[in-house]
Amino acid sequence: MAFSYQENQLYIEDIPVLSLMQQYGSPCYFYSNAVLQQRWVAFTTALQDYPHQICYAVKANSNLALLRLLAKQGAGFDVVSGGELARVITASGDPTRCVFSGVGKCIAEIRAALQASIGCFNVESREELQQIEAQAAALGIQAPIALRINPNIDANTHPYITTGIKTSKFGVSEQEACALYRLAAQSPHLKIEGIACHLGSQLTTLSPFLEALAAESIHLKHIDIGGGLGIAYNQESVPTPQAYGQAIIKKLAGRDPALRLIIEPGRALIGQAGILVTRVEYLKTNLDHHFAIVDAGMTELLRPALYQAEQRIGSVIQKPYLPEKKYDVVGPICESSDFLGKNRLLQIEGGDYLVVYDCGAYGFSMSSQYNTRPRCAEVFVQGKQSTLIRRREPLERSWMDELQQDGSVVDLDG
Repeated sequence: MAFSYQENQLYIEDIPVLSLMQQYGSPCYFYSNAVLQQRWVAFTTALQDYPHQICYAVKANSNLALLRLLAKQGAGFDVVSGGELARVITASGDPTRCVFSGVGKCIAEIRAALQASIGCFNVESREELQQIEAQAAALGIQAPIALRINPNIDANTHPYITTGIKTSKFGVSEQEACALYRLAAQSPHLKIEGIACHLGSQLTTLSPFLEALAAESIHLKHIDIGGGLGIAYNQESVPTPQAYGQAIIKKLAGRDPALRLIIEPGRALIGQAGILVTRVEYLKTNLDHHFAIVDAGMTELLRPALYQAEQRIGSVIQKPYLPEKKYDVVGPICESSDFLGKNRLLQIEGGDYLVVYDCGAYGFSMSSQYNTRPRCAEVFVQGKQSTLIRRREPLERSWMDELQQDGSVVDLDG
């Protein structure tokens, strides 16, 4: 177990978390190499009998050290901005193994991706297709494209992360996609590579559509089914990578074996590898309601405030001799929505450290400097070794790019 208790003390791999906090300070993110490797092997093993490419969704966690580790394992990458593509390249990732998703690719991002020899654009509108074609023509090259299909299927997730219904901004309808594929097939500056969707359940409904394209001699090289495989934040029943892979391969049975499968896991790869550790500054009681006020908040972990996400919270040092109480674990941010968890049974006192589990995805990547709070440090743990992979921000960085009214640089010396 990468996260386990030994004599009432939490360890990450072979290191006590308390000693890490004494070294790196609070709050702090920690990532387990063992969990990340285990999740990567689970996906590669599940799909090993089918031609595939795993493109890690960079938006889940874009730390360069983690990207470099995945690149060394042979990962491709799913990027949604020019900045993410630049990060992948900086981390020695191969841009030819990248797919560029997202509805709002600007001209500069399209040109940069083309010049980097991007593996494929996942196109989400007619206007975007035309812009990619124009930029490819200006550069005198072909742009590899796939159309992202919006299947109008409700995956019954939180409305903020629902992507496959007609009121979502993502993708094009199957009806429009046929016309766009015909348009792309006629262009000397567009190269049709595949088709993209974001729901595994859509594989069955896409069959007639794929057959219609083949009848028009539009042959696809890959099918990109996106990401979206969850993790168990609070003992939910979630498919394993093995079950997920078997289900996908079963749905692909009988299709052209040359049709390569692309998947884009983010949360499912890195989510369970990360924890956030935070210090209890104060314990407070309003009538019969108890609060644990900690030094991390929505600036460090936004998911509870944004999605009402419930993530497990525990003590770094278990103290069974203390009375057990229900606490709202809240941060220092000046917002009523600033909480990490509510009604959590804890045995704690001021100065203790709490651990929030399953924070590897959409934790640090969604953090901010709101309330002029410097972003925290990130640490990678492998066995008995810990490595700082992001320094804690100095306070001055929160205003170092600001200018005075006359356009001059702020005088930091007074």
